[in-house]
Amino acid sequence: MRSLVPKGRINRRSMTCRCLTNSLTQTHNPFASSLHNNRNPLFQFFSGILRPSFRPFSTNFRGAPTPAASSSSALMANLHADSVTYLTQREAAEIDETLMGPLGFSVDQLMELAGLSVAASISEVYKPSEHSRVLTICGPGNNGGDGLVAARHLHHFGYKPFVCYPKRTPKPLYAGLVTQLEALSIPFLSVEELPSDLSNDFDILVDAMFGFSFHGSPRPPFDDLIQRLVSLHDNNQIGQKRSVIVSVDIPSGWHVEEGDVDGAGIKPDMLVSLTAPKLGAKKFGGPHHFLGGRFVPPAIAEKYKLVLPPYPGTSMCVRIGKPPQIDISALRENYISPEFLEEQVEANPINQFRKWFDDAMAAGLKEPNAMALSTVGEDGKPSSRMVLLKGLDKDGFVWYTNYESRKARELSENPQASLLFYWDGLNRQVRVEGPVQKVSDEESEQYFHSRPRGSQIGAIVSKQSTVVPGRHVLYQEYKELEQKYADGSLIPKPNWGGYRLTPQLFEFWQGQKSRLHDRLQYTPHEINGQRLWKVERLAP
Repeated sequence: MRSLVPKGRINRRSMTCRCLTNSLTQTHNPFASSLHNNRNPLFQFFSGILRPSFRPFSTNFRGAPTPAASSSSALMANLHADSVTYLTQREAAEIDETLMGPLGFSVDQLMELAGLSVAASISEVYKPSEHSRVLTICGPGNNGGDGLVAARHLHHFGYKPFVCYPKRTPKPLYAGLVTQLEALSIPFLSVEELPSDLSNDFDILVDAMFGFSFHGSPRPPFDDLIQRLVSLHDNNQIGQKRSVIVSVDIPSGWHVEEGDVDGAGIKPDMLVSLTAPKLGAKKFGGPHHFLGGRFVPPAIAEKYKLVLPPYPGTSMCVRIGKPPQIDISALRENYISPEFLEEQVEANPINQFRKWFDDAMAAGLKEPNAMALSTVGEDGKPSSRMVLLKGLDKDGFVWYTNYESRKARELSENPQASLLFYWDGLNRQVRVEGPVQKVSDEESEQYFHSRPRGSQIGAIVSKQSTVVPGRHVLYQEYKELEQKYADGSLIPKPNWGGYRLTPQLFEFWQGQKSRLHDRLQYTPHEINGQRLWKVERLAP
């Protein structure tokens, strides 16, 4: 195969993601079927790898790979970093040769998946609100190509990427990646243009200089760039903010199998391994080790006995080992929001709420109508739960529930409540307090029959807040009622309906830097017999 890397480098290292074994289970695999035809030229290659047919592949962390038997969540919970497969340099090169040879992958396909995996890993830990400025330092080969792709994805994720690409590779693949970044107005910086202290200008430094196939000592200007990353760790003072370092596949300058041999190499905060971690990654001591991508076929997983953590959902990355211990007292978010000023707000708090609610809808936040409902019974003990806002008009906020639930009982004893909306993506929350009363039977009946029939049956099945022997009891009763009303007949409303909270107080909160949050409170008062709302700023 034609090499795309400079001298001393092996063909494409495992460029992407590579293997989420338990996500590859399929009911039909045309590739596998074709392999079992002995006239297929690939048959000889795989004859020593495959069993008579492909089978679901999972990982047994006490031994070799076994058929899928456990859930992903259970596997993730039990997988220790020492149980993961680590590849030698030869094995990593062989896998690349196979992916881009008999398996038909192209370098640009794998590079795209690898770069996306790196960007996804970064976004898992370092949010753009705190670490927006990203400098990606790219080498001349495939590792550098991964960095170029990652920079593009980071731009679309909301970061502000910069690229240092001092030794550009004159091949169409790399030229195209550069063109894509230039079309997004992503700045390219020469080595001379980099600031003397990288931490002053950048929050994240992506080390995409050299991958696992690099041999020998780094040449200028990469030797100096590596030393600059090393010095960030060596010169870091307590309490002084420094850039975090993210290395792609293997920290540049490390031995691929022996790691940081003399202890004088880059010490990244995050390592994103591709395909499977290389042996040198065992020496990684940073807090965040991720595996990127998910694309190796079961044949390769079996041949190399790959034991890898399963990827959650549709994610392109998965953490290896346990996350670092977190000091809960140190968890904090430095909010960045536009000012929320008295002269900007609506005179009527209902209108202000609608304005913010529309913003939450436009931002695509999940369930922006979710709200915490707090009630207090005659015993004086408060209780809270999440419910969904189902109506809003000049008279107040409406939600629906079972009239025999705990919240319904407490509201009958003390018809006062508090609502709290929290919109994390906008750094906003709204509190609403006031008396509560039931909506009319007609209103409850109309809403009940507007719901999906399954939800109507569920409302009958659930005697909310009562003890049930098990979930099977709910399923059984649901199935019986589902059959009973299968003819489409009207489903009768149970003892279930709506409540309306009439607001007596609003508080609109917006997060700001250094805990100097905006808090504007609305309270009603009368002027000349007219009910108006008074707006006051509260100390954060």
